[in-house]
Amino acid sequence: MQDVKVVIGDTFLESFARLPSQAQKHTSDFLVKFRSNPTSAAIHYEKIASKLDKKVWSVRVDDTYRGIVIREENTGVFMLIWVDHHDEAYKWAARKRCNINPFTGAIQLYTVQEIVETVKASCIFGEVSKEEYLELGVPEDQLEYVRSLTSKEAFVASKGILTPDVFEGLSWLLEGIPAREVIEMLQAERDDKVQKAGDLRAALESAENQRFFRVVEGEEDLQAMLGRPLEKWRVFLHPTQRRIVNNNYNGSARTTGGAGTGKTVVAMHRARRLAAGLNGHERVLFTTFTANLAADIRENLRKICSNEELRHIEVINLDAWVNNFMRTAGYEARIEYNEAALHEVWDEAVAEAMADDLGLSADFYAEEWARVVIPQHALNVAKYIRCSRNGRGVRLDRQKRQQVWKVFEIYQRKMKAAGKRDVYWAMDECRTLIKPKDMLYPHIIVDEGQDFSQIALELIRSIAGPSHANDIFIVGDAHQRIYRHKTVLSKCGIEVRGRSSILRINYRTTEETRAYALSVLSGIDFDNLDGEALANDKCKSLTHGEAPVVKHCRSANSELDFIVTQVKELEANGVPLKDICLTARTHGMLDNYIQALTAQGFRCYELKKEKTDDRQQDGIRLATMHRVKGLEFQYMFIAGMNQGLMPLKQVIATDDQIAREEALVAEKCLLYVALTRAQRGAFITSYGKKSEFLM
Repeated sequence: MQDVKVVIGDTFLESFARLPSQAQKHTSDFLVKFRSNPTSAAIHYEKIASKLDKKVWSVRVDDTYRGIVIREENTGVFMLIWVDHHDEAYKWAARKRCNINPFTGAIQLYTVQEIVETVKASCIFGEVSKEEYLELGVPEDQLEYVRSLTSKEAFVASKGILTPDVFEGLSWLLEGIPAREVIEMLQAERDDKVQKAGDLRAALESAENQRFFRVVEGEEDLQAMLGRPLEKWRVFLHPTQRRIVNNNYNGSARTTGGAGTGKTVVAMHRARRLAAGLNGHERVLFTTFTANLAADIRENLRKICSNEELRHIEVINLDAWVNNFMRTAGYEARIEYNEAALHEVWDEAVAEAMADDLGLSADFYAEEWARVVIPQHALNVAKYIRCSRNGRGVRLDRQKRQQVWKVFEIYQRKMKAAGKRDVYWAMDECRTLIKPKDMLYPHIIVDEGQDFSQIALELIRSIAGPSHANDIFIVGDAHQRIYRHKTVLSKCGIEVRGRSSILRINYRTTEETRAYALSVLSGIDFDNLDGEALANDKCKSLTHGEAPVVKHCRSANSELDFIVTQVKELEANGVPLKDICLTARTHGMLDNYIQALTAQGFRCYELKKEKTDDRQQDGIRLATMHRVKGLEFQYMFIAGMNQGLMPLKQVIATDDQIAREEALVAEKCLLYVALTRAQRGAFITSYGKKSEFLM
């Protein structure tokens, strides 16, 4: 027999996570012994009472619990696939088979169903031939069962019977995509060498099978898996994700996909992979738009990276990086983030320039500065007069531009005198400090790329230096563009044509919640972050549940009563309070809910700016809609969806029609973000006059 390979299946981690704590401890102790020598007589193998598959065995964990193992002795592969109470473990394994599919090369662990009676109704998948089913990966001994599925409900209920790869393929059929097209799509994602595998050892080399089965490399690897069994993204990547992570790009690359498709997961695994190839003081720069997201990513990287890998990864939001760089370069100016303070400077500049007769607000000047002057590096009147103002609602002739420039001139003088810069100006100055041939980091990972402004992306290009292999990797989703920064990567010096990928499987949100969230954005055109309309980006969730509950109440008190009732019901059904999050549009609204829920006896845990979610702390999570970006919870409450609050009145209050439309889209995107944090279900509540966004 060859050297042994101990393998953990994702089904094993699912079952392990459900065990009582004492049983988990016994199982962990057993696994250490099992990994050391799975052929030992002390393992106590017993045959399962089934003739379906001779490779299926049980092993004794303790007096009460049994593990289920696939044992392929001739290749030395021992695969743990389940653990449960003795009787339940045997029942689960009774009709299980584990084979390598001859058409797809996938290792398939599935249940052989007995069809008792002939089904007269039409199959839900329509006219699909036997050959097409087989090419989709359906095992031949499950063909009759698949053809017996006559409703969407029956198909959803089959998820534990069919293998995940088969369930995924059949899900696309239900979207109306022809079988041949689905087969071609799945084949494009498949590792060709997997189809040549004749045994489990060879099959485990493929990305497709590493999605569901992980070879245990050592005790540290084993304990890491058992320590967080529900966080399967740490171990089991979809083949598409794994291919993106491991690819070598001849330059910059971009990955897009809807909320919950694993873009950030891919970005983190890619950072880890690139960091492993660095030496000395070289580092991967992992940057994102907000400090909150940077803190969350930093925490999650600790779960998948070794200390040596972490040493080669710097996680920081771009604003903070700019502050640090300017300080190192000897700049005494600091970035002013306070919107009220900046607004006051603009007001003073308008008054001093005596520009009131133009009828333009301070907000107009701030936007003109950020969206026209800085992106085009027009820091003098001559350059500003020649600037393109496409997409700006207010027209300015040459004379008016000269008057407007007086305001900009005074604004610059006042800010310099105070030793301040706004963030856009600071990034532009920072960009000019970097020499054209400098390469400050060999690799840069950008998360939530849709939120970055043009000047931010130009700065990232400067930080990366001249184009080189694997220089910039950007993930993003235009549906989550909540800061109104619509940019074109190629115009920022970041070329990704021919090096782009789309993630299509949503791993977080149920199909019902995903569909509702997407309907909020109905009628809005979205781009691929490089100036082109999104095409062929269809996304699908493989989990199902109830559609979001939309509840309109007469008063704030009745809304609170409804929320309290639902939270108590969830808690009674075993949902921990820390897996429930209530979000609202503003901090003021959130404070009201915190006070009200606290008065009802609930422990509340507010997720604040730049503070990670301490999962050791109990209590309902409460956060603004902006703060929940990048997070996920079993259940979401989107509260206070009232007229004037969502969309927020002051955000859309502008005479500039284009700016108003952009603000409305951003508010809808914010609701989409909040809804897609939900793993299992969502509640949307309002009182008084409900938001125009609610259907």
